[in-house]
Amino acid sequence: MAEMLYEGKAKKVFATENPNEVVIYYKDDATAFNGLKKGTIMDKGIMNNTITTFFFDLLGKNGIPHHQIKKLSDREALCKKVHIIPLEVVTRNIAAGSLAKKMGVEEGYVLKKPIIEFCYKNDELGDPMINDDYAEAFGIATDAQVKEIKELTLKINTILTNFLAERKIRLIDFKLEFGTDADGKVILADEITPDTARLWDWDTNEKLDKDRFRRDLGNVEDAYHEVIRRLTGK
Repeated sequence: MAEMLYEGKAKKVFATENPNEVVIYYKDDATAFNGLKKGTIMDKGIMNNTITTFFFDLLGKNGIPHHQIKKLSDREALCKKVHIIPLEVVTRNIAAGSLAKKMGVEEGYVLKKPIIEFCYKNDELGDPMINDDYAEAFGIATDAQVKEIKELTLKINTILTNFLAERKIRLIDFKLEFGTDADGKVILADEITPDTARLWDWDTNEKLDKDRFRRDLGNVEDAYHEVIRRLTGK
């Protein structure tokens, strides 16, 4: 049995014989509100592995460096081992959730430009929002890394927004994580799934993401399957 290096809310990470590679296993566990709400979404791990693989392949073809090497099985992917930069990078195109509440606007308000937010990745502190200066002052990331992360994030946003629009999906907001590889290069890591992105149907604004679990809207599995159908045609 391979050594488990890390277990998070949605994934497990296992060592391989290559010190620069790991296997990521996608779980069915679902959490919301920083782990206060817990449950299971049937076959979520299988669906999220499929969706992440699709998005990483798309981004890789468009020049975005990322950690995934290949999909190994329904639930497993072989990835480059990275040192995760403890920043959650949230990009917002349309106001929803906490942003809509904070700014006193209706969900669906289209922003004049994308907003990039940084949160310090620390469950015990509730992932507090920080800015560029915090990141450097507390040794979370260097100025050069923050600049690289922002540039990559905006490119990713453009690629995904345009691609999803062709499939009648609005990219409302999404969370990314980055890490440094064995050469110290900043690359995209973690996942891109309906767990980490708000995805709405273009015509009806029906939610096709984890908000269905978060807000007890039902039909969670169906929404994830619908995302796969629109991405892959299957």
